[in-house]
Amino acid sequence: MKNPIDNYWRLKLEAVKEALEKNKFEVFISDTAAGAKDLALEQIIPALDVKSVSWGGSMSFVSTGLFHALMEKKDLEIINTFDKTLSFDDMMETRRQSLLADLFITGTNALTEAGQLVNLDMIGNRVGAMMWGPKHVLLIIGRNKLCADLEDAMFRIKNYAAPVNVMNLDKKTPCAATGICQDCASPDRICNYWTIIEKSFVKHRIKIILVNEDLGF
Repeated sequence: MKNPIDNYWRLKLEAVKEALEKNKFEVFISDTAAGAKDLALEQIIPALDVKSVSWGGSMSFVSTGLFHALMEKKDLEIINTFDKTLSFDDMMETRRQSLLADLFITGTNALTEAGQLVNLDMIGNRVGAMMWGPKHVLLIIGRNKLCADLEDAMFRIKNYAAPVNVMNLDKKTPCAATGICQDCASPDRICNYWTIIEKSFVKHRIKIILVNEDLGF
């Protein structure tokens, strides 16, 4: 058999797609990150007929090229929460505005085989928008985020995704130095808001592209 690893993951993604659909998410599968971008730009976003779009922190989203493609579009109002030139107060206001976008795009820290989205957020705007506010939500999820169950998902987040993310962000936390969660009280702590999303309400409000590549942390 050619490409046994990709074939293995395709079977896993097909199974979790079925679980997610039972939980009222709308789910697509792409073999590549570039394919996920094309799927979003050519099929998902046009079908939604949205006028405004925003996003929450997600390396998966950025790595597909979708972020840069959307920044170049002239027919959409862009609420850019990634603008590093903003002051803290302006950044917080922009993130509040993003809760009223027609479409909010981000990723997830972990996805269980039962079709549950598990996240741990610093500020809460990302998970807040996933649950309520924007008319539509699009999540881009690489195969590396798939976990057996909730326990496995939470372990992954605390002991891999969070330490790697603070290293990427140059945060001054104990796990940035050790790679191990210390349940710290650092001012730079990013682990503040746990969420578990079991189902999409309203049905298909949350749309998911599963990607048969490793994306993000």
